[in-house]
Formats: sequence, C-alpha cells, structure tokens
Amino acid sequence: MQHRRAWALTAATLALVGAVGVAVLARASGRTEPTAAAPDPSSSAVRVLVPGRPGESATVTDADAVRPPEQAPYNKADVTYAQMMIVHHVQAIEMADLAPERAANDGVRNIAARISAAQGPEISVLRSWLAGRGQPESDPGHDHSTMPGMQPADKMAALKAATGADFDRMFVAMMTEHHFGAQAMVGTVLKEGSEQILAEMANETAVEQVSEIRRMRDLGVS
Repeated sequence: MQHRRAWALTAATLALVGAVGVAVLARASGRTEPTAAAPDPSSSAVRVLVPGRPGESATVTDADAVRPPEQAPYNKADVTYAQMMIVHHVQAIEMADLAPERAANDGVRNIAARISAAQGPEISVLRSWLAGRGQPESDPGHDHSTMPGMQPADKMAALKAATGADFDRMFVAMMTEHHFGAQAMVGTVLKEGSEQILAEMANETAVEQVSEIRRMRDLGVS
C-alpha cells in the first residue's frame, strides 16, 4: 500500500508541476485554464492528479485507485542470461585471482581486484534472482564453452603458468575478450528478455565492463 501511495503521489507531483506551467503560460497570453474541482472535505480518501497519456488531460482520483505500471514477467531469455552470466563471472574471477602473485604491472593488479570485487556480488544477485523465481542455477544441457568470450582450457592453463610481463599481456588480452563476450550477452538479453529488473542489472554490468576495457587498453601492456 505504501508503495502504491508513494507512486501515486509522485505522479500527482509531476502532474501538478505541469499544470502550474500551463497556468503561467495561459496568464501570459491572456487565456484562462479550467481548474480542478475542489476536494470534498467530507471525504477521507486522498485525492490525487494522475497524468493522462499524450494529448489527454490529467484526471483526479483516489490514491488507492492508482496502480503502478505492471512489470513484464521474466522469460526464457532472462533465465538463460542469468545462468550463463554466473558461469561467465566465475571464470573472470578465476582469472583475476591469479594477478596478485603473477602480475608485474600495478595497473593489472588493480583492475583484477576491481573485477573480483564487482563480479562476486553480481554472482550472488543473479543466484538470488534465479532462486526467487524457482529456476535452477545452471542448465545442464548448455555448453558453457560456447558462450561469447569464454576462454578455453588451454589458454587458462597458459595464463596460470605465466608470470611478470607475459602474464600481464595475456591477462589483458584474455579479459578484454571475455568482457566483449559479456557485452554480447547483455545485448541479447536486452533484445530478447522481458523483465525490467534483470535488464537494469545487465545494463549496469555492461557499463562497468566497458570502463574496465578502457582501463586495460590504457595500461599499454598488450
């Protein structure tokens, strides 16, 4: 009830601001605008202004009658994205956790720490999102090695064996490719998914990883 009332009052505020602007313009041009009827003092209901659709006037109604916009339900694309991104993030963290002992460049170590700090909590959120909808954390029928940006076993083994400048170059190249893969996955869920909550999460992931790609390029270790 508090959520609906808060939404209704927000809508009323926006409508009222718009009405004030119209009234000011009307006075400047010598015209008068109709005003809303005064509220009935005997009524205990909270009356609010609800903005109309484009070209329509605002209406006055009880706050309890106002409904927030309905969220579209999640679909298969949303579930697949969450399942795949968990695995994708796990590999990124595996790569990042190698940096403290193997990297020679302080910038590489800093970016690796940033990746671990960001993607660990994101994994927890995605797991909670799936659990809250009664969905499994993974799809046994999906081949995760085919996901965009996923690094094959031989390259992961080579990264784990590398140290110093060699590690830095391999890490930047592999993590950049990994991040670009995540961008592709975000693009797919934004196009095919239906739940706004997950779309917002995906957008945040994309923004963060674009920033990290730029930072890795600026290191000049490739």
